Amino acid sequence: MKKGYLVLSDGRYFEGQRIGADTDTVGELVFTTAMCGYIETLTDPSYSGQIVMQTFPLIGNYGIIKSDFEGECAISGYIVREICETPSNFRCDGTLDEFLRKKNIPGLCGIDTRELTKIIREQGVINAKICSELPKEYSDIQTYSVTGAVDSVTVKKPKIYKATGAKKYNVALLDYGAKRNIIRELCSRGCEVTLLPAKTSAKDILSCGYDGVMLSNGPGDPADNTFEITTVKDLFGQIPIFGICLGHQLLALANGAKTIKLKYGHRGVNQPVREVFGKRTYITSQNHGYAVDINSVINGRVTYINANDGTCEGIDYPGSRAFSVQFHPEAASGPHDTEFLFDRFAALMGGAD
Repeated sequence: MKKGYLVLSDGRYFEGQRIGADTDTVGELVFTTAMCGYIETLTDPSYSGQIVMQTFPLIGNYGIIKSDFEGECAISGYIVREICETPSNFRCDGTLDEFLRKKNIPGLCGIDTRELTKIIREQGVINAKICSELPKEYSDIQTYSVTGAVDSVTVKKPKIYKATGAKKYNVALLDYGAKRNIIRELCSRGCEVTLLPAKTSAKDILSCGYDGVMLSNGPGDPADNTFEITTVKDLFGQIPIFGICLGHQLLALANGAKTIKLKYGHRGVNQPVREVFGKRTYITSQNHGYAVDINSVINGRVTYINANDGTCEGIDYPGSRAFSVQFHPEAASGPHDTEFLFDRFAALMGGAD
């Protein structure tokens, strides 16, 4: 393998071996603690503009499985401790390295991911560059920021997905970077889903007679999406709304709350979330670098908090037929503890309070 480097914006660097595309890239370096589901991570549009590092030491052992894709690969780069070059799985369609090359995504293996994770946890999210030679200056790394992320991953025109079995509801899914399992979960509950571009106006949505609106996950700083926030504000109170991840943040912003950037985010499939008005703690899948400022929630009721750091994980809007969560109830490859939230959305569309 060819030698390569991961260079941090403060000048520190790690030497490894090149995998994937033989090209240089700059991105926001983040880590995910998931022990499985690397295919879903690679194809989650919420990672747009980011170099993703897996903390689990061996990645690629079951290869690439196309039917497990959650969307288009939008990451800027990929970092692993050890890559499996000979995957073993009856569903395998190819190797991880072949996938990265095909998608023109550069990566590195042989990196001390434990040390790198400690740096991010202590210092916070940091910009980085994957390259074949050490740079002489770092301005491109230091000035990098994730911009225009939602526009880069949203669909260009509407797409319709038929309900599984008898159709009960018509749902508009605003695509900020939607994962496919959101669509599958809705379709399995009798919803015909229309995937809409992020810049679809509230007027156009309300004129089509949908029974509910789903606000999807997505990448980037939620406060940058001013058009989308206005759209959500105009939809609020007019139709049942369910927001996930970025959709949760946009719904909060539309109701006067604020968002903050987390030190290193929540990315993994083992995030504990506690009910505020109950006794349950759920294990959830998460992928976000921003959170709703829990102290800024005025037009809503916080329903879930992160058991590790107390950040806002869910908000209800009593009397407005709207609610949202920061975590992923549609999680693929899991956990599936909170799939019941899709049933709650269906009940709202059926007339429940």
